[in-house]
Amino acid sequence: MEFIGREKELARLKKVYQSKGYEGVLLYGRRRIGKSELVKRSMQEESCKRIYFECTKVSEASNTKAFCEAIAHVFGIPVPAYTHFADALEYVFLMSEKEPIILAIDEYPYLRAKIEACDSVFQKVIDTHAMSCRMKFILCGSAIEVMCSLDDRDNPLYNRFGTTITLTQMNYYESARFYPDFTPEDKVRIYSVFGGVPYFNQFVDDSLSVKENLLELVASPGARLDGEPSRLLESELSRLENANEVFLAIAGGARKFSDILSQAHVSSSPTLADVLTRLMNMDVVKKDNPINVNSQNRTIYTISDRLLLFWYKYIFPRVSAFAIMPPERFFSEFIETDFENSFVPHAYEEIARQYLVRMNLEGKSDPVLYQVGKYYYDNPKERKNGEFDVVTESKDGFDFYEVKFTKKPVDDSVVREETFQLERAGVKVNRMGFFSRNGFNVTDPEKYILIDLEDVYR
Repeated sequence: MEFIGREKELARLKKVYQSKGYEGVLLYGRRRIGKSELVKRSMQEESCKRIYFECTKVSEASNTKAFCEAIAHVFGIPVPAYTHFADALEYVFLMSEKEPIILAIDEYPYLRAKIEACDSVFQKVIDTHAMSCRMKFILCGSAIEVMCSLDDRDNPLYNRFGTTITLTQMNYYESARFYPDFTPEDKVRIYSVFGGVPYFNQFVDDSLSVKENLLELVASPGARLDGEPSRLLESELSRLENANEVFLAIAGGARKFSDILSQAHVSSSPTLADVLTRLMNMDVVKKDNPINVNSQNRTIYTISDRLLLFWYKYIFPRVSAFAIMPPERFFSEFIETDFENSFVPHAYEEIARQYLVRMNLEGKSDPVLYQVGKYYYDNPKERKNGEFDVVTESKDGFDFYEVKFTKKPVDDSVVREETFQLERAGVKVNRMGFFSRNGFNVTDPEKYILIDLEDVYR
């Protein structure tokens, strides 16, 4: 299958490979985010010897045996008879004093769990050979908390890796490269469910309809990605019931810590704080503060993994019906209407934010943007407060955007409504902007920033 995206990460790894001496790379990210494929792809075009080894949840002896077989294959030698992983690692480092070698050890936390003081063992090998070898050494893993700890000051491996790559979800624009033949509207719909996770997007078939893809991949018992949410969480969370409660609360509309606590049936604030922290470390939940207010009281939490959000909004609360109803009937009764009227439009707001960031990074924003996010307002006269979802800040002030995923073009009535909302909130506006699914029909269009779907995917 064609490798899509990750050009910046590939360039960083290429730069590492071209250096002369020892270089270490820590590469980590949540499951299914494409770490292994990125490493394999980066090594393909290199002419030196390359060893890719994926650790498994077996004993040190079994991992060592498999590692020795990988060494034998690359060097064209009989399988070494090492019984300790450190000895096999030492051999590869010793060989890299004679010639450049790229060694990638994937899922390192699995090995680390089997070898006493594993970090110290690896540190000793690195320090013994770093000044004389030509090794490019990559440690890769999905257990984000473990991988992050390797770069703590009190960890033996601290400062042994000059490059750290945290692999996160692709943005909407990169993700759309997995399904180029969809219309822009359907690209939004597909992104709303599968987000920026390459593993999910690789299965999307743009010769089928959006509905057919959803039924094939997630909205049917036994679908290709059925059970994927549970597998993702079980990989790092031992108390899955708390995560389920938190996801249900957030998917149901609770966004503030206090609201999640009251709706999630979690035993205490510290327990909830711990679950949220771990979910954020896994890149499946994110917290946001408004760009104009720096206050913990305004922090909101959202599910950043679109498939998890879809699952917990539509399927998990109705698992009994999901198991016995015909999939198309379940889809039409519990998903279809809300999906089109609410779920996809909210995803389009996220796409709008990503578009503004993308344009800014490409140097196409004038003036350059300082921040993109939500804007909190407090109107004491009317005893009201709230948020505007898509707002940018530049040297000229704040631009406020209204995002519409409706069949009708944005017209003067939409402009008047947004103008009224801004005036009622009492906020100071630099410019107003509008994202539209189906074009514009407004008086004096030059007064506004107008962006349609063709622009977003251009």
